[in-house]
Amino acid sequence: MSKRERVLSGMRPSGRLHLGNLAGALQNWIALQRDYECFFFVADWHALTTDYAETNDLQANIREMAADMLAAGLDPERAVLFVQSRVPEHAELHLLFSMITPEPWLKRVPTYKEQQEANPNKDLSTYGFLGYPVLQAADILIYKANYVPVGQDQLPHIELTREIARRFNNFYRPVLRSAPW
Repeated sequence: MSKRERVLSGMRPSGRLHLGNLAGALQNWIALQRDYECFFFVADWHALTTDYAETNDLQANIREMAADMLAAGLDPERAVLFVQSRVPEHAELHLLFSMITPEPWLKRVPTYKEQQEANPNKDLSTYGFLGYPVLQAADILIYKANYVPVGQDQLPHIELTREIARRFNNFYRPVLRSAPW
């Protein structure tokens, strides 16, 4: 039996799932789990990048999202479902990547300024928010994903992941996949 290609994707538990989540991601994930080795996760650390001061509902949102993912048709027999913060290696790899990622690379990501302008009542002048793409790179690269289904707004993050992987491989040794996603 040949090894199936790997898919990785996650969602932030910022509230109840809705039809947009179903049509935008979950239906695609359900289809992908038939043909690919899939890793789908609740991106709770990503939620903290913008909502670090409002964590009262976070644990409930994580549980509800996991239950909704299962109810929508994600099958734990076909896909690995997990909560990001329960895998400490995400944070460890994020820390290592943060040591080699130049600040200007992060500031050129379009969503950085767009989100700051769109959310004037939130303090987004934190490394957590600026470093969101570095955490995303750790998520992607730790699983050696072949495919990372994301929205158009996340494409600059994917390109930054390629740059981080190339830089890491150049400094140390080629161990990280820098494409095809």
